[in-house]
Amino acid sequence: MRVIIVDDDALIRDSLKILIDLEQDMEVVGTAPNAQEALELCRSCQPDIVLMDIRMPVMDGVLGTKLIKQQFSSIKVIMLTTFKDEEYIKEAIKNGASGYMLKNQSSDNILESLRAVHKGNIVLEKEVAHSLTSMLKDNKKMKHDELNLTEREMDVLRLVGEGLSNKEISERLYLSEGTVRNYVTILLEKLNLRDRTQLAIFYVKNLE
Repeated sequence: MRVIIVDDDALIRDSLKILIDLEQDMEVVGTAPNAQEALELCRSCQPDIVLMDIRMPVMDGVLGTKLIKQQFSSIKVIMLTTFKDEEYIKEAIKNGASGYMLKNQSSDNILESLRAVHKGNIVLEKEVAHSLTSMLKDNKKMKHDELNLTEREMDVLRLVGEGLSNKEISERLYLSEGTVRNYVTILLEKLNLRDRTQLAIFYVKNLE
């Protein structure tokens, strides 16, 4: 797993780099003090995951996430920040972030979050998840029959919404991973969404 660390605090960048480089299954391929430089690193280093702060000079993490996902859809972004402001959470997830964590997490939690997102899961720290759920549940729920989805498509959507990876969904529903990928693609097309993060948010917002 190739990781880029983006934070305007050099001490945090260095500390995270030491932590991640000690793991056999991941390596830091670049660090940056702002999201603009991170975008340039994505072009040259081809990371799997960007670990991104939010408040930074030149370009912040919310805009950086949007631009990275627009230009490199396969790169996943995890927000790692001290801020749990609802607007930041909403905009980061809207822009395609696959995770939103606070910096007071333990080292083990940060490493496991990287692994989980790399597998296709969505990671939200408990306080953040509570805020996000509260925001989304203010909206009117849609009825299942309004979505024009089959029963199996609904099953896959529900499990994506619960944060499961394709492999985990395949085991739960006794399907091949390829079949699950096909269902996810169909769901994205039917619901006019960009990626599985938006699918998960759609599920929480409209169905849970």
